[in-house]
Amino acid sequence: MTSGVLEATDVARGVSASWRAESSLAEAGGVGRVGVALRSAVDALAAVPRALDPYRALDDAALLALTRLAADEVRLAQLHVSLLAGEIARRSAPELGHSGLAQSRGHRTPDELVRVTTGTRLTDARTAVRVGEAVAGPGPLAEAVLDGRVSVAVADAISTGLGAAAAGVDESALATAAEQLVDRVAGLDADRAAREARAVRDELDAEGIQEREAVQRERRSLRIGRRADGMGYAQWVLDPETYAIVSEVYDRITSPRRNGPSFAADAESPDRVLDDQRTTEQLASDAFAELLRQGAAADSSQLLGDGPVGVRMLVAARTLTHRQGAAWIEGQPDAVSVTTAERLACAAGTITITVDDDGQPLNLGRERRLFSRSQRIALAARDGGCRWPGCERPPSWCEAHHIEHWLRDGGRTDVADGILLCRHHHLLVHNNGWQISRAGPRYRLTAPAPAPAPSRAGEVYDATIDMPSRSRALADALRGAEPEHGAAPRHRSEDPP
Repeated sequence: MTSGVLEATDVARGVSASWRAESSLAEAGGVGRVGVALRSAVDALAAVPRALDPYRALDDAALLALTRLAADEVRLAQLHVSLLAGEIARRSAPELGHSGLAQSRGHRTPDELVRVTTGTRLTDARTAVRVGEAVAGPGPLAEAVLDGRVSVAVADAISTGLGAAAAGVDESALATAAEQLVDRVAGLDADRAAREARAVRDELDAEGIQEREAVQRERRSLRIGRRADGMGYAQWVLDPETYAIVSEVYDRITSPRRNGPSFAADAESPDRVLDDQRTTEQLASDAFAELLRQGAAADSSQLLGDGPVGVRMLVAARTLTHRQGAAWIEGQPDAVSVTTAERLACAAGTITITVDDDGQPLNLGRERRLFSRSQRIALAARDGGCRWPGCERPPSWCEAHHIEHWLRDGGRTDVADGILLCRHHHLLVHNNGWQISRAGPRYRLTAPAPAPAPSRAGEVYDATIDMPSRSRALADALRGAEPEHGAAPRHRSEDPP
């Protein structure tokens, strides 16, 4: 069943033996031991079977194990490129001028030389140079990259997300944060690692959130152009607040709970909606074009459903009271400043959500089956989106699931017994035998029997796995709360609608 694995292993043993025979010749040629080892690695990879039959003969467990092994190959290759790119950058230092390696080969920067030499994108070349320069010095992040605990991409995400030292956050604090993040992001991809790093930076430097927000806003832009085939294109770089507004519109258009927008005054028939052959991208394009055409005269309830277009801001009441800390736009992972929260609260008012010390808000009981709008607001504030491990769907894409089924188990329509799941995972729970249970404030996901094979962190193939909240605003509110007069603590989150 796994003959492809054995064949590749035998080839690797043969290459290891040939490496020793070739090492002296390679050293004479100037590439040294590093060159011989890299050449051997390339030869070993070239010998891995490429015919489809050995892969199709693998069982599920072997297929996943080899996929992870292939990912390890990629990570090691990226590490080697970064080490070489860092040395290219050292030999191309600005003070060397035209005698530096990059300029002597006709390139303005080491990034450009790495891009041309490797045939990769400029962004990838820049990442390789940044990480290569970073690992040249001491530090926990450099050690983690060199010993293989984190990939080049994740290391760059941590470094970029934490940012540079500033008033109140020195290099020592950033190094400590990086060391803690190395274990915290184990098993995460670079995008999620970057979000974790930005969240840590916000915790370390809440006073700097407004400045970082202003820097992001200055980077906003919109460009349009015409392609050679006559089509046009738009490139829109959005600051977080504008992105939240645009993504709210996009979610209303493309949400799996809807079948697309209606441009007519009367609702379209179900058959016509089901027969719509447009892709998700085409639906979004048509809707945004229609919004631009109609402009301020557009009736948003006809185009995007009931309710005005807007975003919901989540912020702890103490943060607004003391004007210190951070706020979060619902469905977005990054913090915004208190001044932004105050501006939106001034324009739209606030709704107070009171929660207990476990972060559980509201209750309705069993008199009604569907969760109310107020409860959905509370669920969104508590859960931060779909709570299925690894899913990142925002609250607007989610449905409220009774963890004790309404009909089968006599479940109550209480927020504590509800949880947000996107449409896909909601169907998976109901149709495939997954179970969600609650123990106090914790929610646990149990796989249907028999449980699939164990997997890496971030995947959901374990028999039972935690379903943590994705709401940074709720975590912030709970972290800063203090009991009053010996009573059990209750917390408020101010929620500008």
